Amino acid sequence: MPKKFFPLLALVSVLGFAPLARAASYTIEYPPSTGPGELVFGVTYRLWIPDTATTLRGVIVHQHGCGEGACRGGETAAEDLHWQALAKKWDCALLGPSYHQPEKENCRLWCDPRNGSDATFLKALQDLAAQSNHPELAKVPWCLWGHSGGAFWSSLMQTLHPERIVAIWFRSGTAFSTWEKGDIPKPEIPEAAYGIPMMLNPGTKENKAWGGSLEMFKAYRAKAATIGFAPDPRTGHECGDQRYLAIPFFDACLTQRLPAKTAVEQKLKPVDFKKACYAPLLGDSFTKQAPASGEASWLPNEAFAKAWVEYVQTGATSDTTPPPRPFTIQIRDTPNGNELTWNAEADFESGLAGFIIERDGVEIARLPEKPVGRFGRPLFQGMSHGDTPDKPKDGALPVMRYLDTKKADAKAVYRIRSINSVGLVSEAASVSSVGAKRFLCCDYNGGKVCIV
Repeated sequence: MPKKFFPLLALVSVLGFAPLARAASYTIEYPPSTGPGELVFGVTYRLWIPDTATTLRGVIVHQHGCGEGACRGGETAAEDLHWQALAKKWDCALLGPSYHQPEKENCRLWCDPRNGSDATFLKALQDLAAQSNHPELAKVPWCLWGHSGGAFWSSLMQTLHPERIVAIWFRSGTAFSTWEKGDIPKPEIPEAAYGIPMMLNPGTKENKAWGGSLEMFKAYRAKAATIGFAPDPRTGHECGDQRYLAIPFFDACLTQRLPAKTAVEQKLKPVDFKKACYAPLLGDSFTKQAPASGEASWLPNEAFAKAWVEYVQTGATSDTTPPPRPFTIQIRDTPNGNELTWNAEADFESGLAGFIIERDGVEIARLPEKPVGRFGRPLFQGMSHGDTPDKPKDGALPVMRYLDTKKADAKAVYRIRSINSVGLVSEAASVSSVGAKRFLCCDYNGGKVCIV
């Protein structure tokens, strides 16, 4: 995809994440400010917009936690193929903020949005709306996913903008116990905040985040809030495989809350309590019957409830459907061999773990060659402590490209299959080298000539 550049006071550019990328990505950076009520640290926002979205219906915000490592991890959030699949399904943008917080600085200077990150976030949406030619971006609702300090930030954002939030996923954190103890100013919680679908997701091996999440759950459920508790039995503060429950959670909430595309009033709908399920706190079963006691998890629908039961027992969810097959495969004859490039979308349920490359019906390679899962299931892009694609030392994420260095027959047929994170394999997409010839191509606008 050709690059495009737009003028802006802050840095803005359009990038392609993959060799055959079809969607647009925007980056905007704000420097730190010392003005009253303004952001102390600088921040970079990276936004991905699917090409299928003529009009955006929402923004999915993937907010990292505290510290330099978490900030660096947030740099790749908008490039995550699995989260992009959720965004594409709902005509949403995917936004990955990355704060420039030095390691020993106070994280609350940004993770408390009242210290300036709220105002900067709203400004970024306005600027990105203008630059992407999606003016609706400044007004559409948000899904907030936050890890640690990002969950802290999200819990305060729900007190500031309850009417803008579709749902919130709190991974390993919340500001609730901090404001209750008086360590930060206690916010006023508007009644609308209790109607936001929320899920608290601590790891069972972490104490601090576990206790704060449990306190928030009990206090909010006492107010009949639409909030659930989904402890991860396998992890501590790392995110593990929570995405396999978080993505279905947002999917269920978007289904219930987004107004129809044709609706005159684009206002979020309330949750549908007729579809709700309930689960005993720290239990592993659910019922459709609303309990008399307030200490029961609210779950948005039965399909999610079944996934929740599996997750709280195993730390992940299963899948029985294979991933979609790759597409737009291209082959290029090079002095070093046949170079294959292609595109693929992540399996909605289980993400993208890698690819099988075949030549004339025989498997010749797998990408990645040695899958690694440091914090959860191995994925094609890898996965960091904070649920973002691993950023290699050279800064380049894996691309969908393979060079067959063996001298292949001129009639060789290549097939590529996707693999999801539970090991299911897609149907094959094929390309043949038969009849491939080089020809000249001229880009009249760019003034360039190339050999195809």
